[in-house]
Amino acid sequence: MGQSYKRVTTNVLQEMKIKHEKISMLTAYDFTLAKIVDNAGIDVILVGDSASNVMAGYETTLPITLENMIYHASSVVRAAKRSLVVVDLPFGTYQGDSRKALRSSIKIMKESGAHAVKLEGGSEIIESVERILTAGIPVMGHLGLTPQSIYKFGTYTVRAKEEAEAEKLIEDAKLLEKSGCFSIVLEKIPANLAKKVAESVNIPIIGIGAGADVDGQVLVLHDMLGMTHEFNPRFLRRYLNLFEDATEAIKKYSEDIKSGSFPSKEEEY
Repeated sequence: MGQSYKRVTTNVLQEMKIKHEKISMLTAYDFTLAKIVDNAGIDVILVGDSASNVMAGYETTLPITLENMIYHASSVVRAAKRSLVVVDLPFGTYQGDSRKALRSSIKIMKESGAHAVKLEGGSEIIESVERILTAGIPVMGHLGLTPQSIYKFGTYTVRAKEEAEAEKLIEDAKLLEKSGCFSIVLEKIPANLAKKVAESVNIPIIGIGAGADVDGQVLVLHDMLGMTHEFNPRFLRRYLNLFEDATEAIKKYSEDIKSGSFPSKEEEY
């Protein structure tokens, strides 16, 4: 369906919502995998701060720096011919200081060539969102479970189950739309609440663990391909089991070296 779009832009995503065409989004952090993702026809590539976990092995998304994010984003941008590339602003580069938020966003856009930035939070970061937008930089919002606030919540459990938090989430979504965000990611919230949000705003809502009644879905590439194997949330569907397949292939390679069967005569010059 989405293959008909030559280059996905924020405007294309808006059209897709109006036409009830679902939006596909995946993370990528390096040139080779981003090339595969782009080639497969994914609409949006998120250079997520999840790179902190899957690429660098940190327990949370907090340690990753702006320079790290620019490095990953640059690699992805060089590969993406069709997908819209969105980059997470890492922890500490926008909270509580809208000027810093703008500087961080400009740095990402100038040095990586990405197309948009993503920020976590609602009313508490609205000043940063508005300031970034004054520079003409597209902003994607992120509500629900916000991994950068892990120590505030103390858990990665489902958010907005209580009525007060659910009401705030809907208000925040409307506020982000009013400020000029082109889209919002909703992470790990009840499906009926996500549906309500998607219906109450005119911008595309992308879900991760937020049910099917939103405008699109996002997963972490390494989880979806089964490269990671310890992480098993309910919302994750694995399309491959690369952890096991790659382990077997590498074992075989090692055995072939040790047995002397690699390289063979045909593999010599």
